[in-house]
Amino acid sequence: MNFTRILVPVTGTQADEEAIELACRLARQEKGEIHAVYIITMKRDLPLDAEIDTEIQKAEDILAGIEKVASGENYRVDTEVLQAREPGPAIITEAAEREVDLILMGIAYKVRFGEFSLGEVVPYVLKNSPCRVILYQSSYTKPSTPYLAE
Repeated sequence: MNFTRILVPVTGTQADEEAIELACRLARQEKGEIHAVYIITMKRDLPLDAEIDTEIQKAEDILAGIEKVASGENYRVDTEVLQAREPGPAIITEAAEREVDLILMGIAYKVRFGEFSLGEVVPYVLKNSPCRVILYQSSYTKPSTPYLAE
């Protein structure tokens, strides 16, 4: 599999750093491009182009960290801050517009209502992606499962 254009959506977790490291290794084989995007989810009562300084600063800080991780891998990453109502459709639109070969998403182990959960964004991306998708689960310590009886 050749990946010449890789999209990595980031949210500011440890999983993002590990996903960028993996993206650098995959892209290096084909001298490919890596695009990292941070999506600011805009509330419906605000216009999409509203500037929320605190959110923009947070996004820029996260993307600067991603650039630093990529630099440590001797690779360059293009970064962009997007504003959207929902992150899933924004990721799919970005992937289609950039004609990427791969969406690489770092995910952390999450429990919701007592069960492992991928949330809403990951299933949306898996269902609607115009290209291959790799989910990279970050290093984690899985919570222990209590046994009812031994």
